Amino acid sequence: MRSSQNLSSLADITLADRFAVGGKGGSLGELTRAGIAVPPGFVVRTGAFERFLAMLEIEKTIRSRVESLCQNQTDEDELDAITALSERVRARFENVALPQDLQSEILGAHAELCGDRLDWPLAVRSSATTEDAEDASFAGLQDTYLWVMGAEATLKYVRSCWASLYSVASIAYRRKHRMREDGVAMAVVVQQMVDARTAGVMFTRSPLTGDRSVITIEATWGLGSAVVSGEVTPDRFVIAKITGEISVRDISDKHVQHLPAPSGGVDEVETPDEMRRVPSVSDDELAALRDIGRKVERHYGRPQDIEWAIDRNGKILLLQSRPETVWSAKAVNPVARPAESPVSHVMNIFGGRR
Repeated sequence: MRSSQNLSSLADITLADRFAVGGKGGSLGELTRAGIAVPPGFVVRTGAFERFLAMLEIEKTIRSRVESLCQNQTDEDELDAITALSERVRARFENVALPQDLQSEILGAHAELCGDRLDWPLAVRSSATTEDAEDASFAGLQDTYLWVMGAEATLKYVRSCWASLYSVASIAYRRKHRMREDGVAMAVVVQQMVDARTAGVMFTRSPLTGDRSVITIEATWGLGSAVVSGEVTPDRFVIAKITGEISVRDISDKHVQHLPAPSGGVDEVETPDEMRRVPSVSDDELAALRDIGRKVERHYGRPQDIEWAIDRNGKILLLQSRPETVWSAKAVNPVARPAESPVSHVMNIFGGRR
């Protein structure tokens, strides 16, 4: 597709475009241009959000009312005020139609993305401008919609993603950090949905110890939303970056999985007994994920928190990569001293085998 002021192909953007395409959009574009496999898609740029917001503010201001919240209020009054404003603002976003030209442009990009199969299931994902930034992260505060089927549903959920910038959690976060509203905007990523056999997360630094010489992979059957939501305890593997040695192999009882619902959306279903205690990834797939994790970390120059999926043909695709923030933000010493590099980890291993 041809990029415009309203829309951009993932192939045309990078992290440098964060303020126009949000954190998630910039990261996915960066991965695409680095040769990492991601689901194809496009981004509804923040300019379209700003235009829609300006249209709503002709009737009643939104940003100034958010900024005026939480001044000289008790915690209980503050929450009540945020909740009331959130409900009103979100309703306005979701009930007002898009400008006709923007609607036509999104429908055209949708048709190009889906090709002959116009009901191809899509993911419609919020991408705030400060999402996944190093100094502030909106990750998890806005909405994502999975297995969206049809052009009209896509239009609806673009507005819903915009509206989620004014969720209670998102407003409260910005007020707590005294962020200016005119510095925050929302883009929306629209991608082909991965019919995942297995999905999960990968940390290129140990989330438990901060050790940079290992990669930790968590995986489960079906869509990764089951891991992110905490509804299933995933399989967990710890792999040495250099040698590929698997030092931890914890296989959990994966009692449920998230699978696409026939009419759109996601269902939580019981995992068949014969799959519950079986590893959801093979050793070959773990090795491939390790190689991808190392490549992504080298590209960004710092540890990453990566979401991934393996489709039913065995192809690995990345759904997001964001800077690791847990250990970089810690002010206390880690449980174990992190190795400064993967090489020092290897030297320690062989140094102890005399």
